Amino acid sequence: MTLPIIEFEGLGKKYQLGAHKEPYLSLRDSFSRTTKKFAQKLTRFSPFTTHHPSLTTPEDFWALKDVSFSVQEGEAIGIIGRNGAGKSTLLKVLSRITPPTEGRITLCGRVASLLEVGTGFHPELTGRENIFLNGAILGMTRAEIRKKFDEIVAFAEVGKFLDTPVKRYSSGMYVRLAFAVAAHLEPEILVVDEVLAVGDAEFQRKCLGKMSEVAKGGRTVLFVSHNMAAVETLCTRAILLQNGFVIESGAVREVIQRYFNVFESASQIPLSARTDREGDGSIRLTSIQLNGPNSSGQSSILTGSEMVIFIGYEMQRPVSGPVFHIAIFDDLGIQVIHMDTSMAGYYCETIQKHGKMLCRIPRLPLPSGKYRMNVAVMRENRYIDRIEGASVFDVTDGAFFNSPDTSSYRAGKCLVEHGWSQEVT
Repeated sequence: MTLPIIEFEGLGKKYQLGAHKEPYLSLRDSFSRTTKKFAQKLTRFSPFTTHHPSLTTPEDFWALKDVSFSVQEGEAIGIIGRNGAGKSTLLKVLSRITPPTEGRITLCGRVASLLEVGTGFHPELTGRENIFLNGAILGMTRAEIRKKFDEIVAFAEVGKFLDTPVKRYSSGMYVRLAFAVAAHLEPEILVVDEVLAVGDAEFQRKCLGKMSEVAKGGRTVLFVSHNMAAVETLCTRAILLQNGFVIESGAVREVIQRYFNVFESASQIPLSARTDREGDGSIRLTSIQLNGPNSSGQSSILTGSEMVIFIGYEMQRPVSGPVFHIAIFDDLGIQVIHMDTSMAGYYCETIQKHGKMLCRIPRLPLPSGKYRMNVAVMRENRYIDRIEGASVFDVTDGAFFNSPDTSSYRAGKCLVEHGWSQEVT
């Protein structure tokens, strides 16, 4: 039996919540800080100095705990899980961006990582210089990089900006070039996080095609995504993380089903008690009901019937112009509906301290199946509060069209009002 190309053994990563994080310092900053510390030592025992105990005690938080699994050469592994499950931390430890607290990883190959916009690029260098820098980091010769250079530039579509410092690139340009470099410089292991969501739909399809090509070429791919259709298409195996632990590993479809079971379990917890949320908390989403205040978190709704979503909230601090969002996903994690107050022309310049937002869909355009709903409130593209899988609901066949035949409803993701006529020629 061949040795695995990656092996995780009892891997753990601990952070301290509330601990002071050291920023990057220039030489001048370092000198200034050293001088300040020296001055503080001289005055530490001064009778005129008042000492206060720390007001906050750092708390241990395990982002990963006892993670053990192996990856064979040529496997494409999907790493899935809800926000905060530990997916990105796992990839950062694998990519040596952060060290593990315990356990170890054994690697037998060069790793190219695309984890977040800007990873691995020097902002002051041009696109051209960064291509050669990244190739050198991967251990490639200049001749090897030159051989791939034109292919990288063509894929990234940044030819006009090749000699511009990448700090002036848009996030989309940055991601296109970073992915092109990571995928074309022939690493044995390609690691890709959800960062591809920054690109447009066409570029995402292009990237998935390239990753599929890389995997079929015998190289190893680790892919983190919330798009289960992409995971199912690309990956040969999947790993499900929850609260830093591996809770399922195996066939992609089976692991995806377990992933949705996790969402279903979470949707039974009242929104006011959910801790798996992100945002600054100025407004807190407290409840969600479908089709009325007496409905449970999980409902069954007929295709073509009216659907009303009630979202309760509490305002902790005054917020002007919040935008409430609802996103609905199918059983493969593909977003099929997005709705928000702004796109509907409903502007919340001010809202009450407590209340409910109502979103009404006159005729639900979804075929039968299981769906989950994410809810959020934002301001200026920043989350105030966001909860994944706030509700899980079933849609059953109803008479969306004036026909008793519902067999063709499942051919698409959404049903569209339409009419037919015949023109005589």
